[in-house]
Amino acid sequence: MFLPGPLVYYGIINLRDDVIRLLAIAGLLGPILSGFIMTAVTEGRPGIARLLRRIVCWRVGIRWYVFALVGLPATMVLATFIRPGAAESFDISARPFFLDYLRAFISMVLLGGPLFEEPGWTGFAQPRLQRLRGPLTGGLILGSLWALWHLPGFLIPSQDVTDIPPRGTILEFVVFALALIGLRLIIVWVVNNTRNSVFMAILVHASWNTFYSAALIRLFHSPIVLGSYANLAIAGSALTLVLIAATRGRMGYREEAETVFDQAAAAP
Repeated sequence: MFLPGPLVYYGIINLRDDVIRLLAIAGLLGPILSGFIMTAVTEGRPGIARLLRRIVCWRVGIRWYVFALVGLPATMVLATFIRPGAAESFDISARPFFLDYLRAFISMVLLGGPLFEEPGWTGFAQPRLQRLRGPLTGGLILGSLWALWHLPGFLIPSQDVTDIPPRGTILEFVVFALALIGLRLIIVWVVNNTRNSVFMAILVHASWNTFYSAALIRLFHSPIVLGSYANLAIAGSALTLVLIAATRGRMGYREEAETVFDQAAAAP
């Protein structure tokens, strides 16, 4: 559903702007609709009920909220500081006001993707890929599929240095894909430690997107940051490597939790 935009941009097809917008909305709804449809097909009403409970599973411990809302942004800032020339552009006075950031966060959750993506990626795909391939390989596969889902958006070049994320070249997509694969593995780790909470996946996803678009590029107003996604690729990759080492590749995955999941899925 995202492909018509690039096809129109390059003159291959001709569609009205309103049609393109409708198709883009349909594409954004793809993961959540697929997640619910496939859950209904494979597990029926009990599966839908379990998925809904996971979407509202917010009682997971304050430390996971601290990680999502503070720890992850802090990692993004540190990864940006190590880029040559980024520190010189750092401007603490450019930080957004709390209410501005809160509005941006809510808008990101509702309109920016996390709410419509995670019920599919995390709610349906993650537990099944983990059972088949394990948490690390399953997370890598899921992150790669997630990145490819964004590929059509990279076929249209950036019009300005402030376009986020930068797009238009193969290298920019590769950097973006590395960042997304890292973020997906981080989400896998958080979800595995929070009773398979899709709510926490939405929160982590929204925190990443919001801090980058509403804070990071304002704090570091430099082409090195504005015109590149490399700092987030560094942040995602570095944190993922730490998690892999700390969990020995298990990413918080517990076989007994999956046994309960399988028994629940098999229940009439």
